[in-house]
Amino acid sequence: MEYRSYNVPSGPDISEKGEQIVKSRALVRARRKSPDGGERPLKTLERVLSKAGLGSRTEACEWITQGRVCVNGNRVERPDFWVDLERDRVTLDGRAVREGKRYYLLLYKPTGYLTTYKDPEGRPTVYDLLKDFDHWIFPVGRLDLDTSGLLLMTNDAQFGERLTNPEFKVPKTYQLKCSTILSEAQLDKLRSGVTLDDGPARPVVVTRLRDSEKYSHVELTITEGRNRQVRRMIEAVGGKVLKLVRTSIGGIRIGDLKIGKHRPLTPEELSGLMRRGGQGSRARAT
Repeated sequence: MEYRSYNVPSGPDISEKGEQIVKSRALVRARRKSPDGGERPLKTLERVLSKAGLGSRTEACEWITQGRVCVNGNRVERPDFWVDLERDRVTLDGRAVREGKRYYLLLYKPTGYLTTYKDPEGRPTVYDLLKDFDHWIFPVGRLDLDTSGLLLMTNDAQFGERLTNPEFKVPKTYQLKCSTILSEAQLDKLRSGVTLDDGPARPVVVTRLRDSEKYSHVELTITEGRNRQVRRMIEAVGGKVLKLVRTSIGGIRIGDLKIGKHRPLTPEELSGLMRRGGQGSRARAT
């Protein structure tokens, strides 16, 4: 695996000499206060690595416990070790974890591809569709194996976290084919908000596109991102999803993007998503 970078500026060493295994978080906790008296954000070491897009949090924990990660030159074997991103220098296998340019892509995921970096069973993943892209990026949220449609990919952790935070209510629109004809009463239940096994779902916007002899074709917009949420909502009103496509994220639609292909977000698209995520004009599309 090629290690990409996430900007963690260098800072003073935790110890005065030699490589040691650092096992106490108090050393970093003592640096919470910034010179102006404010608080600096701290993150656990495994979170820094995973949010840098280097791998999953499970993989990050493995690298740390294997002794492959250093903070300011000192080997750290605790995944929950606190890191001060304004002062500490983090390395993985001797390579600095830094931030380069930010990248924001829109990918049209086909069915049959997993939204993960690698699969133990060797099944295709979305990264197989990005072989012509030379920079590490990670998916913003997920699409099921059997779901196709738009997937945002980036190396901007803050951007990804905000867009997947239900608090910001970023709309995601799906078109689906249902196993039965859905009545208006069933659609009204969706509009009012159904109860799932993990709690009540928010009310959704539902439009009947058309009905065939046996099936309903429906467009549905949600502002959450729970696991298999759309499929479970349809099941809650007595139907079953046969086909599911995500056609829009935050107002960005598929357009003429071909299935299996990707493109960068335009500056206008990125600005719109930043506003939805409460980030203003913090970033520019690359």
